[in-house]
Amino acid sequence: MGKITVEACDIEGVKLITPQVYGDERGYFMETYNYNDFKEAGIPEVFVQDNQSSSTKGVLRGLHFQIEHPQDKLVRVVRGEVFDVAVDLRAGSPTFGKWFGAVLSEENRKQLFIPKSFAHGFLVLSETAEFCYKCTEFYHPGDEGGLPYDDPDIGVEWPVPAGLTLNINDRDRNWPGFGEYRASRGIR
Repeated sequence: MGKITVEACDIEGVKLITPQVYGDERGYFMETYNYNDFKEAGIPEVFVQDNQSSSTKGVLRGLHFQIEHPQDKLVRVVRGEVFDVAVDLRAGSPTFGKWFGAVLSEENRKQLFIPKSFAHGFLVLSETAEFCYKCTEFYHPGDEGGLPYDDPDIGVEWPVPAGLTLNINDRDRNWPGFGEYRASRGIR
């Protein structure tokens, strides 16, 4: 091992990963993913799809999840900075409904591993951000679920700078609340 450092987070299964960066006067090199290193670090999942998005400052995407085809995700930022959030939706988990957040940026090069059955979202803090993520399940149109980014039952503390207007699409503004999510699944 040694190519990555893995930190356990407050929520079981969520892991903050820092890759080893090799730099000199020419620039830097790092492995962003190596199956053997991740497996040795306790993340043996096999990823089948890579995605990338670009967003401007104040864009808030999420909180999203897949209903019938949940995905483990390995997320990172290649340009800019975001505040990334994972919300535990695993029924029976001691941290059900709790969230974890971390700043991911091109400077800190950190990655976040988010297990299946979590909602996920991020807020762009820089002028622009390019966000990349690996998934263990293919995207299935019509299988999306979501929760309001500002649901008081979850209480995510988004670090919104003073004067910043959030840019959120209508779909993300209108997801049913966490109480409805629990009721639809028979979770108390």
